Amino acid sequence: MTALRQKMIAAMRQRGFAQRTHNTYLMVVTDLARYFHRPPDTLSTDDLQHFFNHLVQERGLSAASCRVYLHGVRFLYLHVLQWPSFDVPLTVPKKPQRIPELLTRDEVRRILAACQNSKHRMMLELCYGCGLRVTEVCHLRVSDITASATNAV
Repeated sequence: MTALRQKMIAAMRQRGFAQRTHNTYLMVVTDLARYFHRPPDTLSTDDLQHFFNHLVQERGLSAASCRVYLHGVRFLYLHVLQWPSFDVPLTVPKKPQRIPELLTRDEVRRILAACQNSKHRMMLELCYGCGLRVTEVCHLRVSDITASATNAV
């Protein structure tokens, strides 16, 4: 194990990073070193910018994956190599917006009709009719419903 790797592991342990973060950040730094065929502590900011361009353009990594790489590399240079700043801009592709598929009235009617338990059916009706999340429905109290009914009148 190299001295740089040991120093990075020690810095992550000191900050209480999860084991998965250790593995990910070490993989990021290993990829960086492999790409340039030299230790990361010998690279310039131009080299790092070139690496990030490679991740986006040649490897086609998603925005989220590119950010993981950015955080791992930033941690190395700021907290392990003690650079005073890390000003390597990362331009990543925008996340594609996913428009949710809406249910038709007939589909909603069939879902509600398929639910035999009246308590569960009421929970589904509340979720759908009020636009609530499952956890919001699960944490409802009777007073929440009666207070809403009173205010509606």
